[in-house]
Amino acid sequence: MMMLAGEAQQVIWLRTMKLALGGAKAEREANLMVSEKISSAQVETLKLMMGGSLDATTKNVRRKVRANRKRLSK
Repeated sequence: MMMLAGEAQQVIWLRTMKLALGGAKAEREANLMVSEKISSAQVETLKLMMGGSLDATTKNVRRKVRANRKRLSK
């Protein structure tokens, strides 16, 4: 969980920088951010409600966060 928190902070910072620049890229990022969060929350909540483990959920979310960090770092 601590790794997830650190990685998430990096993504927040990278997204903040992208949003601060404004323009079409910032608008796309904002839309992507909202849709990703809604989708991820729905999927992971359902998995937990169906008996999934918190460890598996954390791994899935970390994978998505790392992908975002990689994409935003380019």
